[in-house]
Amino acid sequence: MKIHEYQAKELFRKHGVAVPEGGVAFSVDEARAVADKLGRFPVVVKAQIHAGGRGKGGGVKVAKDAGEFDSYANQILGMTLVTKQTGPEGKRVKKLLIEEGLNIAKELYLSILPDRSTAKMVIMASEAGGMDIEEVAEKTPEKIIKVFVDPLLGLMPYHLRSAAFGLNIPAEAMKSFTTLLKNLYHMAVNYDCSMVEINPLVLTAENTVIALDAKVDFDDNALYRHKDVVEYRDLDEEDPTEVEASRYQLNYIHLGGGGNVGNMVNGAGLAMATMDCIKFAGGKPVNFLDVGGGASAEQIENGFRILQGDPNVKAILINIFGGILRCDRLANGVVQAARKVGMRVPVIIRMEGTNLEEGRKILADSGLSLINATDLKDAARKLTEVIQ
Repeated sequence: MKIHEYQAKELFRKHGVAVPEGGVAFSVDEARAVADKLGRFPVVVKAQIHAGGRGKGGGVKVAKDAGEFDSYANQILGMTLVTKQTGPEGKRVKKLLIEEGLNIAKELYLSILPDRSTAKMVIMASEAGGMDIEEVAEKTPEKIIKVFVDPLLGLMPYHLRSAAFGLNIPAEAMKSFTTLLKNLYHMAVNYDCSMVEINPLVLTAENTVIALDAKVDFDDNALYRHKDVVEYRDLDEEDPTEVEASRYQLNYIHLGGGGNVGNMVNGAGLAMATMDCIKFAGGKPVNFLDVGGGASAEQIENGFRILQGDPNVKAILINIFGGILRCDRLANGVVQAARKVGMRVPVIIRMEGTNLEEGRKILADSGLSLINATDLKDAARKLTEVIQ
């Protein structure tokens, strides 16, 4: 789960990670009140959406006086902000973060995330702060340092020193930096964060280290342990189809448009194979939909309805391995859904496993024009026929 920058900074403050003074505003009047409370210029006006690259899109402005501030607040609040991460449709800005300007001497990059290949936490840092870190990694990877931390041993002082020396932190700012990094690491671990990123982390002329930006992602599977974080969820920032699917405990991810084949599977590995099959057949998957091993007929029905509701979907491929989710239960769910919501597009069903024959009989006796596939190759061939 993603949260806004202002929410991430609330967590930072609670855990002793230094951030600029400021506050969130949902109207221009509220923004002006926050700026008045700061009592000095420059003041920074920042759009709050779940996407990076806001500055390049015009969503971050530095106001030198009250006139500029009013102009920027009116300009950004309500705008449709387009960045590399929003797609061409952009996102509407509904809230602002108003912050004090800082006397910046140097911009740095800092992040903490789990590294699956080493089963350790990794601290990534770079002196190339404020830039697109993916571009830095591609063109000048030597500018990024990595410090690996064994989660069973925890963060040690030498980890802090390794990161500080790698960033050429001056002696006068060493305590400020190591305190920030230590507190940030403990926050990331205690909240089961899948990523914590600060870009830029700034070294000020006064030799303090402050998180000018904040990006935090949480492991969805651990949210039950963090009720305070769940309250940060902003449904306005999420794909409406994904929000609806989550109501039925369906693992659905919209793949960003441009696809033409909806698919429903049980199991992430089977989902990947099914998407390969769709590409092999000349189509492009619209989504990832894993109904899980123990899905009910009601979940199957709702998954089917969600796929049918996407106007981009020109055909649906259902690929199920019948284990706990028996083939007859799947067939009943599909038939039930097709009768309720209709069949706008061709539906191809490939299933194997428990109660296969019963499942095929239910589909055959339904009187619906469902297309039965004997195996994955047969499913790909039939998919090619219907999308051409």
